[in-house]
Amino acid sequence: MSKHPLYTPDLLLRAQRVKVVFLDVDGVLTDGGLFYSEAGETLKRFNTLDGHGLKMLQKAGITPVVITGRDSAPLRKRLQALGISHAHFGTEDKRPAAEQTLADLALDWTQSAAMGDDWPDLPMMQHAALACAPANAHAEVLARAHFVTPRAGGHGAVRDLCDLLLSGSGHYQALLASYTR
Repeated sequence: MSKHPLYTPDLLLRAQRVKVVFLDVDGVLTDGGLFYSEAGETLKRFNTLDGHGLKMLQKAGITPVVITGRDSAPLRKRLQALGISHAHFGTEDKRPAAEQTLADLALDWTQSAAMGDDWPDLPMMQHAALACAPANAHAEVLARAHFVTPRAGGHGAVRDLCDLLLSGSGHYQALLASYTR
């Protein structure tokens, strides 16, 4: 997989040092659609490919962090199921939340990746060593991304980023081998 055609040498070099990845939710971990039940409850659809990729990142020592402008019980349940303990909910200004997490983890922006799909994600993306966007992101976000995934948000885009990070960090083949032995 390290010879994946989307992974240029520059992308792999950017991915090599990443120890933390900041992720938006709506439009990144989900397709951006919001479903409301009759009771007014917000429902979200998550992709299992993304979930497995996030678990593999954690095995490789890369910390996924969710920073989102919304908060919901389904999101909290999903993050708990994935073992993601670093999350900021109801956060419109995402850069300070990312900087706080970097400080808590004793890391800096040169060790970070960020994936977003719309303008509120740009401040953290512009500081990250590796800025990523799903294929269906807003044009301004696409223009500033180092890596645009071939898949849309909520349809495996996060898994595309996870595979890049695993390849860049040198963990992809060993993790794959643990499933194919």
